[in-house]
Amino acid sequence: MRARRITGRFTAGTLIAGCFAVCLAQIGIALPATLNGLFQEHLHPVGSQLTWISDAFLLPVTVLELTFGVLGDLFGRKRLLVGGAVLLGIGETVAAASAGVHQLWAGQALAGLGAAALFPTSLAMIAAGSTTAAGRTRAIALWASSLSAGGFLAPLLGGITGTYGSWRWAFAVVTAIAAVSALTSLLLAHDSRAPEGRSLDIGGQITIGVGAFALLYGVIQGPDDGWASVPVVTAFLVAAVFLGLFVVAELRARSPLLRLDLFADRSFAVASAVTVVGMFAFLGTAYAASIRLGPIQHQSPLRTAFAFLLLNGITPFLTPLTTRLLARVAPRTLLAGGLVLMAAGDFVAASLRVTDRALPSLILPLGLVGVGFAFTVSSVTATAVNAAPAHLAGMASASTNLLRDFGFTLGPAVIGAVALSRAASHLDGAIGASDLAPGARAAAGEVLAEGGPLALNSVPAGSPPGAAGPYALEALGHGYAIGFVVCGTAAAFSALLVLVALRPARGKRLGKGLEKGADTAVRDADGPAAAVSS
Repeated sequence: MRARRITGRFTAGTLIAGCFAVCLAQIGIALPATLNGLFQEHLHPVGSQLTWISDAFLLPVTVLELTFGVLGDLFGRKRLLVGGAVLLGIGETVAAASAGVHQLWAGQALAGLGAAALFPTSLAMIAAGSTTAAGRTRAIALWASSLSAGGFLAPLLGGITGTYGSWRWAFAVVTAIAAVSALTSLLLAHDSRAPEGRSLDIGGQITIGVGAFALLYGVIQGPDDGWASVPVVTAFLVAAVFLGLFVVAELRARSPLLRLDLFADRSFAVASAVTVVGMFAFLGTAYAASIRLGPIQHQSPLRTAFAFLLLNGITPFLTPLTTRLLARVAPRTLLAGGLVLMAAGDFVAASLRVTDRALPSLILPLGLVGVGFAFTVSSVTATAVNAAPAHLAGMASASTNLLRDFGFTLGPAVIGAVALSRAASHLDGAIGASDLAPGARAAAGEVLAEGGPLALNSVPAGSPPGAAGPYALEALGHGYAIGFVVCGTAAAFSALLVLVALRPARGKRLGKGLEKGADTAVRDADGPAAAVSS
């Protein structure tokens, strides 16, 4: 009897610690999106520097999440849960004290490392602490709800602190939450590990890390440095070489990060492509919305938070509906429907004039994207798992998470590059054809050369370059409208791919297929790091 009470206490404590940790990690990943306008106003990032604030956090989550899952299995999960919260708190402290954008990048990267440890470790600990299949199902549902809660709370936290205090307060609050999470894990979490058959894929981790960073560097810096510049061309060459080496490393690894033989199955390969492109479309939309409302229109963080509640806040409330739908219809059907809704929302968003600052105008486009994302994120992993052989369901789920996070990381990078390139080109032509005074035109050209269209849009209206402000506003509206179109096209293409190229599951019921792979999925650190990220 006493043994049962101890087990129950350990399970409850582990559940509390794990849910707290994943909520913290999700708040950290989603928080900066509501603060981009304040970053532009106070830190004066130029060109692509604003994009790096988001991707500095996302990149370590993408490339290290599965490795942290293995480290927890090998050396114990509790120390990772505590250490991840501490590292995230240190990163947020560095970010809060930032005197410039480079320090903010460093803080974001440190916090991203902490989040990369928290996502898989919290799920694995909760699953390991459950003594029955039904208990595990309920515990994982609570974990997923905590993840959604983090995505819901982050824009509120950023909006309130940014509007009534400072963007630094937002990071300080997350630091305090991280301290509570670390203490909770230290006192309540029960340690667990599962080292059997697990080993680190060092070659795969190094090659994917270097390759992904080089690819993002090339995409993000292209508009600033020039697509034919030596640093950008070198970055793309390095990315090609190291991603090729990653393939070689995974083919030879005993315990690979990504099972490449899964892609021999056409259905899984198609599902994986849809995962990357569809999730790119969502986070690209979220990034475009944050830039439109913040650095372009200079709206308050609280108003920006409203947009992100439309994008992220719908998902938790639709969870009961999507769960029932997944039990009644094929995941691929729900996935295609969600992607169609996302595409429709993006195309409506692209039609909004940049001078339209009314919040009601955002309800239809961002609401459609939010509902579509709720359907998409609930079905994308199920679709991939159903496409894979049953005995590889766990690895298929873990691999899909890696690909999904990669799509999320590409969103800000690609949309930022496309939008800023188009805005700069449009603005050059507009200023050249304008009737601005020579002095104002020269001053505007200097600001544009130094900081790009966002910088010119932010100069005081009464200053000499401020006369070109309306042209910068119009150019940025044009550039980010194209960004919305790119996201909508990506979502529509993904929906078409699902309907045309993705075969229905081969007689495998969703519940049965997922049940067979559940234990393996937990072992493979199945942690949807960006399930509700922005």
